[in-house]
Amino acid sequence: MIKKNLYLSPNYSNKKRAKKSIKFIILHYTGMQSEIESIKRLKDKSSKVSCHYLVNRKGKVFNMVPDKKIAWHAGKSKWKNFKNLNKTSIGIELVNKGHNFGYQNFTKIQIMSLIYLCKKLKKKYNIRNSNFLGHSDIAPHRKIDPGEKFPWKKLSKFDLGIWYREKNIKINLSDNKKNKVIFFKNLYKIGYRYFHLHKRVKKDKLVIKAFQQRYRSSKVNGEIDQKTLKISHFLANK
Repeated sequence: MIKKNLYLSPNYSNKKRAKKSIKFIILHYTGMQSEIESIKRLKDKSSKVSCHYLVNRKGKVFNMVPDKKIAWHAGKSKWKNFKNLNKTSIGIELVNKGHNFGYQNFTKIQIMSLIYLCKKLKKKYNIRNSNFLGHSDIAPHRKIDPGEKFPWKKLSKFDLGIWYREKNIKINLSDNKKNKVIFFKNLYKIGYRYFHLHKRVKKDKLVIKAFQQRYRSSKVNGEIDQKTLKISHFLANK
């Protein structure tokens, strides 16, 4: 059950948006020491931060900003040809202490409530499977949430987000430079941005880690190993 207006945040743009402009669901974790602190910050006008929905660890869902208003959750962000995704997305925060305060497993009831909410939003706004994203997907240089413990594979079983299948794809890992080119071409096709296709820089490691947090959570090291490359290849050509 969604609790409406109980913790309504003042942090949103006054301009209404059309229903058809809502194309993405962006998932976050709160990254604060408690639910109370998280709600306090999301309601604080000076923080200039908000979300449309908050899902607590007991599975309760709070509607903090109306869907048709632009909440301030994504910040500077890119995905495919879209920039500043606040305008085109619904932001959902999951109560979790995050990496700075003791990153927790998400609770089963919390994830089931999230799935129920996402299915409703998907149907209401005709959102594509591939448009269920994490904050780290759209802002990999700045953000690492919802992190490697978030169960993207489980969500994909409910047609929320995409996943990969293990396939026998032959890749020659002896040419490291060529593999990097292939990997980043794959990421570009999937939708990731914040990198140059033919020029490598130190911050590329953050983009690789963002991809691994979602699809290779057992090994988030920013290195393109065989499995990471294969996963990218499958998703880019799905």
